[in-house]
Amino acid sequence: MKAILLAGGQGTRLRPLTLNTPKPVVPIFNRPFLTYQIDLIKQVPEIDEVVLSLNYQPEAIAAVFGDGSALGIRIRYVVEPEPLGTAGGIKFASRGLGGPIVVFNGDVLTSIDLGAVIRLHRERQARATIVLTPVENPSAFGLVETDSRQNILRFLEKPKPEEITTNRINAGIYVLEPDTFDRIPDGVPWSIERKYFPSLIERGETFLAFDYQGYWIDIGTPQKYLQVHHDILTGRFPAAPFRELPAPRACVSAKARIDPGAIVESPCFVDDDAVVEAGARIAPLSVVGRGARIEAGAVVDGAIIWPGSVVGGGATVTGSIVGRDCRLGPSTVVEGGAVLGDRTSLTDHTRV
Repeated sequence: MKAILLAGGQGTRLRPLTLNTPKPVVPIFNRPFLTYQIDLIKQVPEIDEVVLSLNYQPEAIAAVFGDGSALGIRIRYVVEPEPLGTAGGIKFASRGLGGPIVVFNGDVLTSIDLGAVIRLHRERQARATIVLTPVENPSAFGLVETDSRQNILRFLEKPKPEEITTNRINAGIYVLEPDTFDRIPDGVPWSIERKYFPSLIERGETFLAFDYQGYWIDIGTPQKYLQVHHDILTGRFPAAPFRELPAPRACVSAKARIDPGAIVESPCFVDDDAVVEAGARIAPLSVVGRGARIEAGAVVDGAIIWPGSVVGGGATVTGSIVGRDCRLGPSTVVEGGAVLGDRTSLTDHTRV
């Protein structure tokens, strides 16, 4: 059995972080994001290969994951000649594959029991099965209606309040039969949500929903990217490198250099070769990347500092994201969900 990860997007919602780092390898702590999806896929022993469907900076992604041997599963790459949309990309990546095929959107982080989704698909001999998850604000999403036997009835695109009949949305995880892809034209951008899925309903084919109530997040925005770190740090989403750590969770590398006069508060993460000088404070829910330097008197509070960046003496970074190799001068203030792209340089006393 094969899995396809749709990882061809340009990560525009995460810019400027993704200008130099493709979204599939954006770090969650010190691991590329897609590693978490691969961990989930590996829980199904039957899946023996992951196909990464790429378009944007494919060489950079392949350089990180290689053939998959380091992760314990075979990885193959398919590069779209041009963006083909969600359905077009799946058909292009599925050439030569038998079914059923597991498909993940490249933005999703979840702890779903993938084996249970596959079992439902097979037991009901479905042509397609999609995972649904509830949301607090249904009016902001496309919704999916089902009957009492989990058959999908229709899709509602961002309905008006009076049109809302459910709070469940497409979670971006599918089990699909490749012989249904004949309705997807070759070489043409084609939407799985707006064209392929409706075709299953129109033809009366068995099209099922798997209801999932557990952890699910789309990391495609800076706010959600921050949130997923906080969720892992607090144990809301049990995942590496904190899964086995007791609360309060602090993961401080033995290779980091923490001055005895520094304050490091749980939960937090400090990676290899990071330096935290005397009088500096790493407050709860903070992440300090590999080789970053937090100078004397600086404060990192609920923020993410990517590898190689320097937070100058007396500076404060609160609830924000600082990209790679940035230089924040002494007494600068970065707050309010600010996002600094790679190699940003802020002069002394700057406020962002």
